[in-house]
Amino acid sequence: MKQQETVDYFLKVVWQNVSNTYNQIASGFGITQAIGYVLINIEKEGTAVSKLAGLLGVKATSLSRMLNNMEEMGLIYRETSIGDKRSVKVYLTDLGREKRQLAKGVVISFNEYLNVHLSAQEKNNLISTLQKLNKLTLAYKIPTENYEQEDK
Repeated sequence: MKQQETVDYFLKVVWQNVSNTYNQIASGFGITQAIGYVLINIEKEGTAVSKLAGLLGVKATSLSRMLNNMEEMGLIYRETSIGDKRSVKVYLTDLGREKRQLAKGVVISFNEYLNVHLSAQEKNNLISTLQKLNKLTLAYKIPTENYEQEDK
């Protein structure tokens, strides 16, 4: 099977293009696509680091470098729970709220652009297919037998 015949190839290529587009726009605001995504997902009453990690699909420990960077930029601050020292919540600063609004505007604008160029049926079919693909991916069991790879 050729790489261009696989579903994961197209998922990666499309996401890389979307991510690159977001990064180009975000760099004009002094942030990255990933930082914008984190900002969008921080709630007014704060968001637990573990919840943010889940939304990003990373471990909480992997998120700490980005959060440190965001703190240095003055976008967020963290507070440890009084009752549970292991629980840390992230909050937006005024600058973080400003950048969050910019990031949300970019996402809304891009999705409006897609809505103009995709019919409602195309969009619904795509979302439905991606939801199904996600469920299938989560349910996939890694085969235990060895496979010999062939180049064709």
